[in-house]
Amino acid sequence: MSNPYQIHSFPYATLSPLMYLHDTIVAPATPPGVGAVAIVRLSGPRALAIARTLWHPLAPAALTAPAARRLTLGELRDPATGAPIDQAMLVVFAAPHTLTGEDVAELQCHGGPYIVRRVVALATAQGARRAEPGEFTRRAYLNGRLDLTAAEAIADLIAARGDAALAGALAQLSGALATRVDRLRMQVIAIRAHLEVEIDFADEDLALPSRAEIANSIAALAADIEVLHASFARGRIVREGARAAIVGKPNAGKSSVLNLLLGADRAIVTPIPGTTRDVIEDSVALGPWPLVLRDTAGLRDSTDPVERLGIDRARRAAAEADLIIAVFDASRPFDADDAGVIAALADRRGVALLNKRDLPPALSAKDLRDRGVILPIVELSALVGDGVGDLRARLEQLVAALAGGDGAAQESGGASLAISRERHRDALAAALAALRAAHRGVQAAMPPEIVAVDVAAAADALGAITGAVETEDVLDAVFRDFCIGK
Repeated sequence: MSNPYQIHSFPYATLSPLMYLHDTIVAPATPPGVGAVAIVRLSGPRALAIARTLWHPLAPAALTAPAARRLTLGELRDPATGAPIDQAMLVVFAAPHTLTGEDVAELQCHGGPYIVRRVVALATAQGARRAEPGEFTRRAYLNGRLDLTAAEAIADLIAARGDAALAGALAQLSGALATRVDRLRMQVIAIRAHLEVEIDFADEDLALPSRAEIANSIAALAADIEVLHASFARGRIVREGARAAIVGKPNAGKSSVLNLLLGADRAIVTPIPGTTRDVIEDSVALGPWPLVLRDTAGLRDSTDPVERLGIDRARRAAAEADLIIAVFDASRPFDADDAGVIAALADRRGVALLNKRDLPPALSAKDLRDRGVILPIVELSALVGDGVGDLRARLEQLVAALAGGDGAAQESGGASLAISRERHRDALAAALAALRAAHRGVQAAMPPEIVAVDVAAAADALGAITGAVETEDVLDAVFRDFCIGK
Protein backbone atom coordinates (compact mmCIF):
# COMPACT_ATOMS: atom_id res chain seq x y z
CA MET A 1 0.00 0.00 0.00
CA SER A 2 1.15 3.54 -0.65
CA ASN A 3 2.04 5.86 2.20
CA PRO A 4 -1.13 5.84 4.33
CA TYR A 5 -0.57 9.45 5.34
CA GLN A 6 -0.58 10.69 1.77
CA ILE A 7 -3.76 12.25 0.36
CA HIS A 8 -4.03 13.18 -3.30
CA SER A 9 -6.98 15.56 -2.89
CA PHE A 10 -9.23 16.46 0.01
CA PRO A 11 -12.91 15.49 0.16
CA TYR A 12 -14.09 18.17 2.56
CA ALA A 13 -13.94 21.53 0.81
CA THR A 14 -13.82 23.57 4.02
CA LEU A 15 -10.68 21.90 5.36
CA SER A 16 -7.11 21.57 4.16
CA PRO A 17 -5.44 18.19 3.60
CA LEU A 18 -3.05 18.90 6.48
CA MET A 19 -5.93 19.60 8.85
CA TYR A 20 -7.73 16.48 7.71
CA LEU A 21 -4.81 14.34 8.74
CA HIS A 22 -3.77 16.10 11.90
CA ASP A 23 -6.73 17.81 13.56
CA THR A 24 -8.88 16.27 16.30
CA ILE A 25 -12.43 15.17 15.55
CA VAL A 26 -15.36 14.45 17.86
CA ALA A 27 -18.78 12.81 17.46
CA PRO A 28 -21.24 10.64 19.36
CA ALA A 29 -20.44 6.97 18.75
CA THR A 30 -23.91 5.87 19.87
CA PRO A 31 -27.24 6.53 18.13
CA PRO A 32 -29.24 9.66 18.93
CA GLY A 33 -32.05 9.38 21.44
CA VAL A 34 -32.51 8.46 25.09
CA GLY A 35 -30.50 5.55 26.43
CA ALA A 36 -28.69 4.29 29.49
CA VAL A 37 -25.23 5.21 28.17
CA ALA A 38 -23.92 7.41 25.38
CA ILE A 39 -20.35 7.48 24.05
CA VAL A 40 -18.64 10.60 22.75
CA ARG A 41 -15.50 9.73 20.82
CA LEU A 42 -12.47 11.92 20.07
CA SER A 43 -9.61 11.06 17.72
CA GLY A 44 -6.50 13.03 16.84
CA PRO A 45 -3.40 14.59 18.37
CA ARG A 46 -5.36 16.56 21.02
CA ALA A 47 -7.94 13.89 21.81
CA LEU A 48 -6.48 12.97 25.21
CA ALA A 49 -5.81 16.57 26.23
CA ILE A 50 -9.33 17.71 25.35
CA ALA A 51 -10.88 14.75 27.19
CA ARG A 52 -8.84 15.53 30.33
CA THR A 53 -9.93 19.18 30.12
CA LEU A 54 -13.59 18.14 30.25
CA TRP A 55 -13.28 15.12 32.55
CA HIS A 56 -11.95 15.15 36.13
CA PRO A 57 -11.35 12.00 38.21
CA LEU A 58 -13.40 11.41 41.33
CA ALA A 59 -10.94 9.08 43.06
CA PRO A 60 -7.66 10.60 44.36
CA ALA A 61 -5.74 7.62 42.98
CA ALA A 62 -6.76 8.66 39.48
CA LEU A 63 -5.39 12.18 39.69
CA THR A 64 -2.56 11.10 37.43
CA ALA A 65 -3.29 10.27 33.79
CA PRO A 66 -5.77 7.35 33.59
CA ALA A 67 -4.33 4.04 32.48
CA ALA A 68 -4.76 3.24 28.80
CA ARG A 69 -7.66 0.93 27.91
CA ARG A 70 -9.09 1.09 31.43
CA LEU A 71 -12.38 2.79 32.35
CA THR A 72 -12.05 5.43 35.07
CA LEU A 73 -14.94 7.19 36.80
CA GLY A 74 -14.95 10.97 36.89
CA GLU A 75 -17.02 14.09 36.46
CA LEU A 76 -17.63 16.11 33.33
CA ARG A 77 -17.33 19.86 33.90
CA ASP A 78 -17.64 22.99 31.80
CA PRO A 79 -14.04 24.28 31.53
CA ALA A 80 -15.25 27.89 31.41
CA THR A 81 -17.31 27.82 34.62
CA GLY A 82 -16.30 24.62 36.39
CA ALA A 83 -19.99 23.69 36.59
CA PRO A 84 -20.60 19.91 36.71
CA ILE A 85 -22.48 18.36 33.77
CA ASP A 86 -22.51 14.63 34.41
CA GLN A 87 -20.63 11.74 35.94
CA ALA A 88 -18.86 9.81 33.20
CA MET A 89 -16.31 7.12 32.51
CA LEU A 90 -13.17 7.93 30.52
CA VAL A 91 -11.14 5.42 28.55
CA VAL A 92 -8.08 6.41 26.53
CA PHE A 93 -6.24 4.59 23.74
CA ALA A 94 -2.76 5.60 22.67
CA ALA A 95 -1.68 5.63 19.02
CA PRO A 96 -0.92 3.73 16.89
CA HIS A 97 -2.82 0.69 18.16
CA THR A 98 -6.27 2.25 18.10
CA LEU A 99 -9.39 2.31 15.97
CA THR A 100 -8.07 5.18 13.83
CA GLY A 101 -4.33 4.78 14.33
CA GLU A 102 -4.39 8.07 16.28
CA ASP A 103 -4.84 8.88 19.96
CA VAL A 104 -8.47 8.12 20.85
CA ALA A 105 -10.50 9.04 23.93
CA GLU A 106 -14.06 7.97 24.72
CA LEU A 107 -16.32 9.62 27.28
CA GLN A 108 -19.13 7.34 28.44
CA CYS A 109 -21.84 9.53 29.91
CA HIS A 110 -25.53 9.10 30.63
CA GLY A 111 -27.57 8.73 27.47
CA GLY A 112 -29.58 11.92 27.41
CA PRO A 113 -29.62 13.88 24.12
CA TYR A 114 -28.95 17.19 25.87
CA ILE A 115 -25.93 15.79 27.73
CA VAL A 116 -24.45 14.40 24.52
CA ARG A 117 -24.94 17.67 22.65
CA ARG A 118 -23.38 19.58 25.54
CA VAL A 119 -20.31 17.35 25.71
CA VAL A 120 -19.76 17.55 21.94
CA ALA A 121 -20.16 21.34 22.05
CA LEU A 122 -17.63 21.65 24.90
CA ALA A 123 -15.17 19.47 22.97
CA THR A 124 -15.48 21.66 19.89
CA ALA A 125 -15.00 24.75 22.07
CA GLN A 126 -11.68 23.21 23.13
CA GLY A 127 -10.54 22.85 19.51
CA ALA A 128 -12.04 19.60 18.25
CA ARG A 129 -13.97 19.47 14.96
CA ARG A 130 -17.26 17.64 14.47
CA ALA A 131 -16.53 14.49 12.49
CA GLU A 132 -17.92 13.97 9.01
CA PRO A 133 -19.86 10.75 8.23
CA GLY A 134 -17.46 7.82 8.24
CA GLU A 135 -14.45 9.95 9.14
CA PHE A 136 -13.26 7.75 12.01
CA THR A 137 -13.21 4.71 9.73
CA ARG A 138 -11.70 6.75 6.91
CA ARG A 139 -8.81 7.71 9.19
CA ALA A 140 -8.39 4.07 10.10
CA TYR A 141 -7.95 3.31 6.40
CA LEU A 142 -5.60 6.24 5.76
CA ASN A 143 -3.46 5.20 8.73
CA GLY A 144 -3.18 1.62 7.53
CA ARG A 145 -5.44 0.06 10.15
CA LEU A 146 -7.68 -1.61 7.56
CA ASP A 147 -8.22 -1.82 3.80
CA LEU A 148 -11.26 -0.60 1.89
CA THR A 149 -13.00 -3.98 1.89
CA ALA A 150 -12.74 -4.13 5.68
CA ALA A 151 -14.08 -0.57 5.95
CA GLU A 152 -17.07 -1.56 3.82
CA ALA A 153 -17.53 -4.66 5.96
CA ILE A 154 -17.92 -2.44 9.04
CA ALA A 155 -20.79 -0.63 7.32
CA ASP A 156 -22.28 -3.98 6.33
CA LEU A 157 -22.08 -5.24 9.91
CA ILE A 158 -24.01 -2.22 11.11
CA ALA A 159 -26.63 -2.64 8.37
CA ALA A 160 -26.93 -6.46 8.55
CA ARG A 161 -30.56 -7.62 8.48
CA GLY A 162 -30.01 -11.33 9.02
CA ASP A 163 -27.55 -14.05 9.98
CA ALA A 164 -26.40 -14.56 6.38
CA ALA A 165 -25.60 -10.86 5.93
CA LEU A 166 -23.82 -10.87 9.29
CA ALA A 167 -21.72 -13.89 8.33
CA GLY A 168 -20.80 -12.33 5.00
CA ALA A 169 -19.78 -9.05 6.62
CA LEU A 170 -17.67 -10.83 9.24
CA ALA A 171 -15.93 -12.89 6.56
CA GLN A 172 -15.12 -9.76 4.59
CA LEU A 173 -13.95 -7.99 7.74
CA SER A 174 -11.61 -10.90 8.47
CA GLY A 175 -9.99 -10.44 5.06
CA ALA A 176 -11.58 -13.13 2.88
CA LEU A 177 -12.31 -10.79 -0.03
CA ALA A 178 -9.08 -8.83 0.32
CA THR A 179 -7.05 -12.06 0.31
CA ARG A 180 -8.77 -13.31 -2.81
CA VAL A 181 -8.41 -10.01 -4.67
CA ASP A 182 -4.78 -9.59 -3.62
CA ARG A 183 -3.99 -13.07 -4.90
CA LEU A 184 -5.60 -12.27 -8.26
CA ARG A 185 -3.75 -8.97 -8.44
CA MET A 186 -0.40 -10.63 -7.71
CA GLN A 187 -1.03 -13.02 -10.60
CA VAL A 188 -1.75 -10.07 -12.90
CA ILE A 189 1.42 -8.33 -11.73
CA ALA A 190 3.43 -11.50 -12.41
CA ILE A 191 2.19 -11.54 -16.00
CA ARG A 192 3.05 -7.87 -16.35
CA ALA A 193 6.53 -8.55 -14.96
CA HIS A 194 7.18 -11.14 -17.67
CA LEU A 195 6.10 -8.63 -20.31
CA GLU A 196 8.29 -5.90 -18.82
CA VAL A 197 11.30 -8.23 -18.85
CA GLU A 198 10.59 -8.99 -22.49
CA ILE A 199 10.47 -5.25 -23.22
CA ASP A 200 13.62 -4.31 -21.28
CA PHE A 201 15.79 -7.33 -22.11
CA ALA A 202 14.64 -8.23 -25.61
CA ASP A 203 18.25 -8.85 -26.72
CA GLU A 204 19.13 -11.09 -23.77
CA ASP A 205 19.00 -14.86 -23.90
CA LEU A 206 16.42 -15.29 -21.13
CA ALA A 207 14.00 -18.15 -20.53
CA LEU A 208 10.71 -16.25 -20.73
CA PRO A 209 7.21 -17.66 -21.11
CA SER A 210 6.09 -18.06 -24.68
CA ARG A 211 3.23 -15.97 -26.08
CA ALA A 212 1.02 -19.06 -25.96
CA GLU A 213 1.84 -19.56 -22.27
CA ILE A 214 1.10 -15.90 -21.51
CA ALA A 215 -2.19 -16.13 -23.39
CA ASN A 216 -3.16 -19.22 -21.40
CA SER A 217 -2.23 -17.53 -18.11
CA ILE A 218 -4.32 -14.48 -18.98
CA ALA A 219 -7.29 -16.65 -19.99
CA ALA A 220 -7.15 -18.67 -16.77
CA LEU A 221 -6.88 -15.53 -14.68
CA ALA A 222 -9.81 -13.93 -16.48
CA ALA A 223 -11.88 -17.04 -15.82
CA ASP A 224 -11.13 -16.79 -12.07
CA ILE A 225 -12.11 -13.12 -12.03
CA GLU A 226 -15.28 -13.92 -13.97
CA VAL A 227 -16.34 -16.35 -11.21
CA LEU A 228 -15.97 -13.63 -8.59
CA HIS A 229 -17.69 -11.06 -10.81
CA ALA A 230 -20.62 -13.41 -11.43
CA SER A 231 -21.15 -13.83 -7.67
CA PHE A 232 -22.57 -10.30 -7.38
CA ALA A 233 -26.23 -11.32 -7.73
CA ARG A 234 -25.84 -13.90 -4.97
CA GLY A 235 -23.86 -11.56 -2.73
CA ARG A 236 -26.36 -8.75 -3.13
CA ILE A 237 -29.15 -11.02 -1.95
CA VAL A 238 -27.13 -12.06 1.10
CA ARG A 239 -26.37 -8.43 2.02
CA GLU A 240 -29.57 -6.62 1.01
CA GLY A 241 -32.13 -9.40 0.84
CA ALA A 242 -34.07 -10.96 -2.01
CA ARG A 243 -36.80 -8.78 -3.49
CA ALA A 244 -40.26 -10.32 -3.68
CA ALA A 245 -43.21 -8.68 -5.43
CA ILE A 246 -46.69 -9.63 -4.21
CA VAL A 247 -48.98 -9.58 -7.26
CA GLY A 248 -52.56 -10.52 -7.93
CA LYS A 249 -55.89 -9.13 -9.02
CA PRO A 250 -57.71 -6.61 -6.80
CA ASN A 251 -59.08 -7.98 -3.54
CA ALA A 252 -57.15 -11.24 -3.80
CA GLY A 253 -55.63 -10.52 -0.38
CA LYS A 254 -52.17 -9.21 -1.32
CA SER A 255 -52.04 -6.63 1.47
CA SER A 256 -53.27 -9.22 3.96
CA VAL A 257 -50.43 -11.52 2.89
CA LEU A 258 -47.94 -8.69 3.42
CA ASN A 259 -49.30 -7.98 6.89
CA LEU A 260 -49.32 -11.69 7.72
CA LEU A 261 -45.65 -12.16 6.81
CA LEU A 262 -44.60 -8.98 8.61
CA GLY A 263 -46.70 -9.72 11.67
CA ALA A 264 -47.98 -6.13 11.61
CA ASP A 265 -50.67 -4.05 9.92
CA ARG A 266 -48.32 -2.42 7.43
CA ALA A 267 -50.81 -2.14 4.56
CA ILE A 268 -54.44 -0.96 4.61
CA VAL A 269 -56.88 -3.80 4.03
CA THR A 270 -60.44 -3.09 2.85
CA PRO A 271 -63.04 -4.96 0.77
CA ILE A 272 -62.92 -2.11 -1.77
CA PRO A 273 -61.01 -3.14 -4.94
CA GLY A 274 -58.07 -0.91 -5.82
CA THR A 275 -57.28 0.26 -2.27
CA THR A 276 -53.55 -0.22 -2.84
CA ARG A 277 -52.45 2.41 -5.36
CA ASP A 278 -48.68 2.48 -4.78
CA VAL A 279 -45.93 -0.01 -3.98
CA ILE A 280 -45.55 -0.62 -0.23
CA GLU A 281 -42.18 -2.04 0.85
CA ASP A 282 -40.95 -3.68 4.05
CA SER A 283 -38.62 -6.54 5.00
CA VAL A 284 -38.89 -9.73 7.00
CA ALA A 285 -36.31 -12.29 8.19
CA LEU A 286 -36.68 -15.86 6.92
CA GLY A 287 -34.19 -17.92 8.88
CA PRO A 288 -30.80 -16.33 8.09
CA TRP A 289 -32.11 -14.50 5.05
CA PRO A 290 -33.72 -11.06 4.70
CA LEU A 291 -36.64 -10.83 2.27
CA VAL A 292 -37.80 -7.45 0.97
CA LEU A 293 -41.55 -7.62 0.34
CA ARG A 294 -43.31 -5.24 -2.05
CA ASP A 295 -47.09 -5.09 -1.97
CA THR A 296 -48.46 -3.83 -5.28
CA ALA A 297 -51.66 -2.57 -6.84
CA GLY A 298 -54.07 -5.17 -8.18
CA LEU A 299 -53.47 -6.19 -11.78
CA ARG A 300 -56.50 -5.54 -13.96
CA ASP A 301 -57.72 -3.35 -16.82
CA SER A 302 -58.70 0.02 -15.40
CA THR A 303 -59.80 3.39 -16.77
CA ASP A 304 -58.92 5.22 -13.53
CA PRO A 305 -55.72 7.17 -14.35
CA VAL A 306 -54.45 7.02 -10.76
CA GLU A 307 -55.05 3.29 -10.48
CA ARG A 308 -53.38 2.75 -13.86
CA LEU A 309 -50.25 4.47 -12.54
CA GLY A 310 -50.29 2.04 -9.60
CA ILE A 311 -50.72 -0.91 -11.94
CA ASP A 312 -47.77 0.25 -14.06
CA ARG A 313 -45.64 0.45 -10.90
CA ALA A 314 -46.83 -3.01 -9.91
CA ARG A 315 -45.68 -4.43 -13.23
CA ARG A 316 -42.29 -2.72 -12.87
CA ALA A 317 -41.91 -4.05 -9.33
CA ALA A 318 -42.69 -7.56 -10.59
CA ALA A 319 -40.15 -7.22 -13.41
CA GLU A 320 -37.43 -6.08 -10.99
CA ALA A 321 -38.16 -8.69 -8.31
CA ASP A 322 -36.08 -11.78 -7.62
CA LEU A 323 -39.23 -13.67 -6.57
CA ILE A 324 -42.93 -13.42 -7.33
CA ILE A 325 -45.62 -14.12 -4.74
CA ALA A 326 -48.76 -14.53 -6.86
CA VAL A 327 -51.99 -14.34 -4.87
CA PHE A 328 -55.20 -15.95 -6.16
CA ASP A 329 -58.60 -15.70 -4.49
CA ALA A 330 -59.80 -19.26 -3.84
CA SER A 331 -63.30 -18.00 -3.07
CA ARG A 332 -63.90 -16.55 -6.55
CA PRO A 333 -63.96 -18.32 -9.93
CA PHE A 334 -61.02 -17.95 -12.29
CA ASP A 335 -61.34 -14.87 -14.52
CA ALA A 336 -59.43 -12.74 -17.04
CA ASP A 337 -57.61 -10.84 -14.29
CA ASP A 338 -56.27 -14.13 -12.90
CA ALA A 339 -55.12 -15.04 -16.41
CA GLY A 340 -53.20 -11.75 -16.55
CA VAL A 341 -51.45 -12.63 -13.30
CA ILE A 342 -50.46 -16.05 -14.66
CA ALA A 343 -49.02 -14.38 -17.75
CA ALA A 344 -46.72 -12.37 -15.46
CA LEU A 345 -45.34 -15.59 -13.94
CA ALA A 346 -43.69 -16.91 -17.10
CA ASP A 347 -40.11 -18.08 -16.41
CA ARG A 348 -40.13 -16.55 -12.92
CA ARG A 349 -39.21 -18.01 -9.54
CA GLY A 350 -41.71 -17.71 -6.77
CA VAL A 351 -44.78 -19.19 -5.17
CA ALA A 352 -48.50 -19.14 -5.98
CA LEU A 353 -50.92 -18.62 -3.11
CA LEU A 354 -54.51 -19.83 -3.00
CA ASN A 355 -55.78 -17.36 -0.44
CA LYS A 356 -59.06 -17.26 1.52
CA ARG A 357 -59.33 -20.97 2.03
CA ASP A 358 -61.44 -20.18 5.09
CA LEU A 359 -64.26 -19.38 2.63
CA PRO A 360 -66.24 -21.77 0.39
CA PRO A 361 -63.90 -22.77 -2.48
CA ALA A 362 -64.44 -21.71 -6.07
CA LEU A 363 -60.85 -22.11 -7.34
CA SER A 364 -58.53 -25.06 -6.68
CA ALA A 365 -54.85 -25.85 -7.08
CA LYS A 366 -55.78 -28.16 -9.95
CA ASP A 367 -57.51 -25.25 -11.69
CA LEU A 368 -54.28 -23.24 -11.49
CA ARG A 369 -52.19 -26.16 -12.73
CA ASP A 370 -54.58 -26.69 -15.67
CA ARG A 371 -54.11 -23.04 -16.62
CA GLY A 372 -50.32 -23.24 -16.64
CA VAL A 373 -49.13 -22.35 -13.13
CA ILE A 374 -45.93 -24.33 -12.49
CA LEU A 375 -44.82 -22.55 -9.30
CA PRO A 376 -45.25 -24.26 -5.93
CA ILE A 377 -48.81 -23.69 -4.71
CA VAL A 378 -49.56 -22.91 -1.06
CA GLU A 379 -53.11 -22.81 0.24
CA LEU A 380 -53.68 -20.41 3.11
CA SER A 381 -55.97 -17.94 4.77
CA ALA A 382 -54.18 -14.64 5.31
CA LEU A 383 -57.12 -13.51 7.43
CA VAL A 384 -56.69 -16.16 10.13
CA GLY A 385 -53.03 -17.05 9.49
CA ASP A 386 -53.72 -20.63 8.46
CA GLY A 387 -50.89 -21.87 6.18
CA VAL A 388 -48.37 -19.15 6.97
CA GLY A 389 -45.80 -21.67 8.21
CA ASP A 390 -45.83 -23.49 4.87
CA LEU A 391 -45.55 -20.16 3.03
CA ARG A 392 -42.57 -19.01 5.09
CA ALA A 393 -40.82 -22.36 4.58
CA ARG A 394 -41.31 -22.17 0.81
CA LEU A 395 -40.03 -18.61 0.66
CA GLU A 396 -37.00 -19.47 2.80
CA GLN A 397 -36.12 -22.31 0.42
CA LEU A 398 -36.40 -19.98 -2.57
CA VAL A 399 -34.23 -17.26 -1.02
CA ALA A 400 -31.65 -19.83 0.09
CA ALA A 401 -31.43 -21.14 -3.48
CA LEU A 402 -30.93 -17.60 -4.82
CA ALA A 403 -28.26 -16.86 -2.22
CA GLY A 404 -26.30 -20.03 -2.81
CA GLY A 405 -27.61 -22.36 -0.16
CA ASP A 406 -26.04 -21.97 3.25
CA GLY A 407 -25.21 -18.27 3.39
CA ALA A 408 -21.59 -18.99 4.26
CA ALA A 409 -19.04 -16.54 2.98
CA GLN A 410 -15.96 -18.62 3.68
CA GLU A 411 -13.05 -18.46 1.28
CA SER A 412 -12.75 -22.19 0.61
CA GLY A 413 -11.09 -21.94 -2.77
CA GLY A 414 -13.30 -18.99 -3.52
CA ALA A 415 -16.32 -21.18 -4.19
CA SER A 416 -18.64 -19.55 -1.69
CA LEU A 417 -17.11 -16.06 -1.53
CA ALA A 418 -19.41 -13.47 -3.08
CA ILE A 419 -19.12 -9.77 -3.74
CA SER A 420 -22.10 -7.61 -2.83
CA ARG A 421 -21.23 -4.04 -3.78
CA GLU A 422 -21.52 -2.31 -7.14
CA ARG A 423 -18.05 -0.85 -6.64
CA HIS A 424 -16.50 -4.31 -6.50
CA ARG A 425 -18.57 -5.51 -9.46
CA ASP A 426 -17.54 -2.54 -11.59
CA ALA A 427 -13.85 -2.89 -10.68
CA LEU A 428 -13.90 -6.59 -11.56
CA ALA A 429 -15.67 -5.81 -14.83
CA ALA A 430 -12.93 -3.29 -15.67
CA ALA A 431 -10.24 -5.85 -14.84
CA LEU A 432 -11.98 -8.43 -17.04
CA ALA A 433 -12.25 -6.02 -19.96
CA ALA A 434 -8.55 -5.14 -19.67
CA LEU A 435 -7.47 -8.78 -19.48
CA ARG A 436 -9.60 -9.73 -22.47
CA ALA A 437 -8.02 -6.89 -24.43
CA ALA A 438 -4.59 -8.15 -23.35
CA HIS A 439 -5.50 -11.69 -24.43
CA ARG A 440 -6.55 -10.43 -27.86
CA GLY A 441 -3.30 -8.49 -28.11
CA VAL A 442 -1.19 -11.56 -27.30
CA GLN A 443 -3.07 -13.70 -29.82
CA ALA A 444 -2.63 -11.00 -32.47
CA ALA A 445 1.14 -10.89 -31.76
CA MET A 446 0.97 -7.28 -30.61
CA PRO A 447 4.19 -5.79 -29.15
CA PRO A 448 4.63 -6.51 -25.43
CA GLU A 449 4.42 -2.77 -24.69
CA ILE A 450 0.81 -2.72 -25.91
CA VAL A 451 -0.20 -5.84 -24.00
CA ALA A 452 1.51 -4.57 -20.84
CA VAL A 453 -0.70 -1.45 -20.82
CA ASP A 454 -3.86 -3.56 -20.67
CA VAL A 455 -2.40 -5.88 -18.03
CA ALA A 456 -1.42 -2.85 -15.91
CA ALA A 457 -4.97 -1.51 -16.19
CA ALA A 458 -6.29 -4.85 -14.90
CA ALA A 459 -3.94 -4.69 -11.91
CA ASP A 460 -5.04 -1.14 -11.11
CA ALA A 461 -8.73 -2.12 -11.29
CA LEU A 462 -8.18 -4.95 -8.83
CA GLY A 463 -6.10 -2.72 -6.57
CA ALA A 464 -8.94 -0.21 -6.36
CA ILE A 465 -11.07 -2.81 -4.57
CA THR A 466 -8.80 -3.01 -1.52
CA GLY A 467 -7.30 0.48 -1.81
CA ALA A 468 -3.88 -0.67 -2.99
CA VAL A 469 -4.58 1.80 -5.79
CA GLU A 470 -6.55 4.69 -4.32
CA THR A 471 -8.33 7.71 -5.73
CA GLU A 472 -10.28 10.28 -3.79
CA ASP A 473 -13.45 9.49 -5.75
CA VAL A 474 -13.26 5.87 -4.59
CA LEU A 475 -12.75 6.91 -0.96
CA ASP A 476 -15.69 9.29 -1.13
CA ALA A 477 -17.91 6.54 -2.54
CA VAL A 478 -16.91 4.12 0.22
CA PHE A 479 -17.39 6.44 3.19
CA ARG A 480 -20.23 8.78 2.22
CA ASP A 481 -22.98 6.44 3.48
CA PHE A 482 -21.41 5.85 6.91
CA CYS A 483 -23.13 7.27 9.95
CA ILE A 484 -21.69 10.15 11.97
CA GLY A 485 -19.32 8.82 14.63
CA LYS A 486 -18.23 5.71 12.71
